[in-house]
Amino acid sequence: MHAWIDGELLADPEAGVISATDHGFTVGDGVFEAVKVVDGRPFALDLHLARLVRSATGLGLDAPDLDAVRRGVAAVLGEQHLPLGRLRITLTAGPAPLGSGRGSHAPTLVVVAVPMQASLATTSIVTVPWPRNEHSAIAGLKTTSYAENVVALAHAKERGATEAIFANTAGHLCEGTGSNVFYVVAGELRTPTLASGCLAGVTRALVLDWCGAREIDGPIAVAEAADEVFLVSTTRDVQPVTRWGARDLPVGPVTRAAAETWAARELEHLVPV
Repeated sequence: MHAWIDGELLADPEAGVISATDHGFTVGDGVFEAVKVVDGRPFALDLHLARLVRSATGLGLDAPDLDAVRRGVAAVLGEQHLPLGRLRITLTAGPAPLGSGRGSHAPTLVVVAVPMQASLATTSIVTVPWPRNEHSAIAGLKTTSYAENVVALAHAKERGATEAIFANTAGHLCEGTGSNVFYVVAGELRTPTLASGCLAGVTRALVLDWCGAREIDGPIAVAEAADEVFLVSTTRDVQPVTRWGARDLPVGPVTRAAAETWAARELEHLVPV
């Protein structure tokens, strides 16, 4: 594993130093991207960097220097060959006074690349009792404020599932802790709109483009009773759901077609750095 912190490449990420008053550390004031690496090449890097900019500016941070980010990506991937890996790009507000107010320091930029295990062929999910707030100031932004997801995922794992699913305050299906949800009703592939408060997932957008789906907001109970369900994310790709709560689900034809389409077209977005 290698890390690049503010322009310095470190062979030992544990030796890196980030200020104890960094706002990303003290209050979660930062944004990030997780990018899959296949055969040493990042997947859909341009799409991830575009979302990094949207998240940063949405949080009130200056847009990151994408040339610097690319240098960091090239540095960490150039030091190791990853047949399958995860690239993490993190931008924080930098050192600041303790409390919620930001300081005037330069932002902190970190790029880390690590090996990754292939995702499970299928997954199980549970609905958690806490809603996503689609009206939140950070709704739809990929911020480092992930404590809500940590608690929800622990809740799911205690119940034998690998992902937690949120409704929003309207009771509509929203998203998982690190995934977007697609489901099939009467043969129609559906997924929540971005107005639900869900993250504008890179994989979500590509599945919509390649497979087509109806973006619709509706009661989570409709999704829980769907004929087929699958999750999508950078690390999951298209992952069929075989159990939602106490209900078993088949891997149906719409899900299989989406997975096959994804596998056939994924290489289009693998680019050298």
